[in-house]
Amino acid sequence: MTFNHIVVLGAGAIGSTYGALLSQKHDVTLIGRPAHMKAIRERGLSVTGDAAGTYKMKTATKVEDILPQTLLMVTVKAHQLHEVLTSIRQLLRKDTMILLLQNGLGIKETGHSALGSDSNIIRGIVAFGAEFLEPGQIHARLGFTFLDSDTASLKVTELFQSSGLDVVNSEEFSTDVWRKVAINCVANPLSAILQIPTKKLVSPELENIRRGVVEECIAVGQAEGIKLDLSLLQIMETQFPNFENRTSMFQDILRGRKTEIKFLNGRIVELGKRHKIPTPVNEVLTQLIRFIEDENQ
Repeated sequence: MTFNHIVVLGAGAIGSTYGALLSQKHDVTLIGRPAHMKAIRERGLSVTGDAAGTYKMKTATKVEDILPQTLLMVTVKAHQLHEVLTSIRQLLRKDTMILLLQNGLGIKETGHSALGSDSNIIRGIVAFGAEFLEPGQIHARLGFTFLDSDTASLKVTELFQSSGLDVVNSEEFSTDVWRKVAINCVANPLSAILQIPTKKLVSPELENIRRGVVEECIAVGQAEGIKLDLSLLQIMETQFPNFENRTSMFQDILRGRKTEIKFLNGRIVELGKRHKIPTPVNEVLTQLIRFIEDENQ
């Protein structure tokens, strides 16, 4: 399969970053909030940090039509996914490939629930940071996109690499999903609650909390047939100091928006109860984020 068109649905910081790089060689349409889309339409998308520049592409505030051989990249928040996919279900074609790039567990299952088990859905893991500065402006720190190693994922890999996006095709994709979830279960709620950038999360005062979150993720993952280990803590200690960005959950809290906590720590708590595994650290973080969300409403 070749892709003649790319639509990025839910183009905030991450979606806009993908759109910018892909627009250099491909036909890209961003779908996002009116103010952001208006600014891009009038002045282009301004990217600072990695891949700095101004990028021109088509914009819209909703999906009106899906052309043949389209890659639909969905970058809305996990809690918005089912509703958003259901709303465009009638527009999808048999040759539409859907790439889901949300944080958390149960993402692909949510997609199939909305669109049917026969829909062309693949899942990706975003391993880089981006921050929304103001309409038409984002700051990006590029990394990798993790994809599965099946045929459909390899087609997306070719597309991404042609535009300078680094991709890792994994033979253990389910395990990679869980690794990213465990790291996010530390980084996202702690940064949002404490209102600190990622690099400060390696503070010695937070060591026991980091370890507690990861140990619970390991135990629940094992019950789900996923093998994780404490090397995740070393990954965080090595990588977090390189990131000055605010996590996506921190950005959501600052803007008074609902977060993806249900699909991260909340999902670990849910699965822990199913397997009768205590998850007190993840439960506390989940409850704190939900309290903040309620206060922001």
